[in-house]
Amino acid sequence: MPLGTLDGTPPPFFRQGPSALSKLVFFGALALLLMVADLRFHVIQPLRSVIATALYPVQWLVLRPIIWGQGGSQYFESLNRSQASEAAAQYQLGLQSQRAQQVEQLTLENVRLRALLDMRARVNTPALAAQVLYDAADPYTRKVIIDKGALQAVAAGAPVLDEVGILGQVTRVYPMVSEVTLITDPDQAIPVLNTRTGARGLAFGNSSLSSGTLELRYMDAHVDMAAGDLLTTSGVDGIYPPGLQVGRVLKMERRADSAFARITAQPIARLDGSLHVLVLQPLAGQLPARPDAPAEPGRGRKVGKP
Repeated sequence: MPLGTLDGTPPPFFRQGPSALSKLVFFGALALLLMVADLRFHVIQPLRSVIATALYPVQWLVLRPIIWGQGGSQYFESLNRSQASEAAAQYQLGLQSQRAQQVEQLTLENVRLRALLDMRARVNTPALAAQVLYDAADPYTRKVIIDKGALQAVAAGAPVLDEVGILGQVTRVYPMVSEVTLITDPDQAIPVLNTRTGARGLAFGNSSLSSGTLELRYMDAHVDMAAGDLLTTSGVDGIYPPGLQVGRVLKMERRADSAFARITAQPIARLDGSLHVLVLQPLAGQLPARPDAPAEPGRGRKVGKP
């Protein structure tokens, strides 16, 4: 190769351009000029809008996981808050329901106590207020236990009534409590009077303990008795004061093969729902003593010897 054909210029790698300092000054001045121009004349605003529009899909894709994570955490936080609020609301609702039931119970008890006080004012017999504690454990009897006993001068045989009628009779007395046999017990009997006709009878507890009714036994088949008649105590037994409500006649059956009618009555007193009762003093303790029988003529005289 001839020497004249050789290129004497240095290769590009070894070429020397502007110095680094001059480049720094140039590009720094250009950047400062562009910032001033953009601040004054907004010359870069169209370019910025184009770049922002082009980069928006990338930003949207990059931000999706972050937004989804924040949304999930907010969902679970709101779910926990909602569950906590619901639990608190349910608790408050339970308290309000309990208070409402207590108010209803107290209102009903107040009404019954007022009626019981009114009954006490109408009865001209010494009475003692008592509270029913529980039913007797014997499933074959109809008995309840009250919170008054011998220490409160409760006597065996004392009538027991609620605010509407006769409930039963004290059959056993303990120092602190007493046992009351309800009028629907099969072994209990009470003399009654039909207020419409004046017919007297004897009401027994129904032999079927589940019925909760009374039976008027040994009543003539032709007696004047009809459904709806009010039965009250007659007072002839010396235990129950007269005029206290006992029950109402439910039905009367006259049978051709029997001389007695079959009469069923419904007690007026709340035998299963009474809480406060009155214990009356037995009527026999208030009656005057029976006078002595007059001496027969000729008795008590000493006959002298002739």
